[in-house]
Amino acid sequence: MDVGIVARKGSPDAVSVAARVREAVRDRGETVRLDEETAAVLGVDGGWPVGTLADCDLAVAVGGDGTFLFAARNAGGTPILGVNLGEVGFLNTVPPDDATTAVLSAVEALDRDDLSVRMAPRLSARADGWESVPAANEVVVQSARRGPGGGIDYAVSIDGSRYSAGRADGVIVATPTGSTAYNLSERGPIVHPDVDGLVVNEMAAEAGMPPLAVDLDATVTVTVSDSAGAVVVGDGRNRKSLSGPVTVTVERTMPPIRIAGPESDFFEALGKLS
Repeated sequence: MDVGIVARKGSPDAVSVAARVREAVRDRGETVRLDEETAAVLGVDGGWPVGTLADCDLAVAVGGDGTFLFAARNAGGTPILGVNLGEVGFLNTVPPDDATTAVLSAVEALDRDDLSVRMAPRLSARADGWESVPAANEVVVQSARRGPGGGIDYAVSIDGSRYSAGRADGVIVATPTGSTAYNLSERGPIVHPDVDGLVVNEMAAEAGMPPLAVDLDATVTVTVSDSAGAVVVGDGRNRKSLSGPVTVTVERTMPPIRIAGPESDFFEALGKLS
């Protein structure tokens, strides 16, 4: 069995936890892949590119929710267990002191073929033959510049029916996981992870409509009429500039994120946001 471990960059605590987990998993006779930076810090030869997490049987993310999402972007359908060194912990739910026990329990469950996982949706965007890297939190269609002098002229349609149009800094399409991220900072609603839906939220719209909850399998299209085009951003990291006018289609994509380990107390985690 291959277990991939990714630790938060620049965090001695995360590297220390990763080292303990690595030793315990190796003692059990399993193969461990460390991401290249963590391997270098530990002085271990043979660090692996993060993209190889998709080839592992289990991925372990040690850090905050950002580290978990970083692993998720590269893990494909591999189940991910998160060790929480962050402040909130919507996704990373295992305390550092319990990391070794939790990972070994997950490995044993995989051996028995009865590992319990929770699914969280991913989104992708496409336009003119281009398709985005899957996003766990949100896809944003925006102008190259926000604020005065920026913005896009847009129209939003849901399953082919127009919902809103006007001028705004951009449009967010968020998953329940991402509802507490960028969407929340733009006054969008918080969505419980058990709700199968997406949020469509216009950013600083001059007129526009309120944020809208739609079905998880809805097709959301954002048509940008500006000749300057638009920038599509996934999870705040992957950016693509598109010439205009352009229509960007945002939909659920497969595979979903497969989350291993104990389930977080959603409302306790929410309390940490304030």
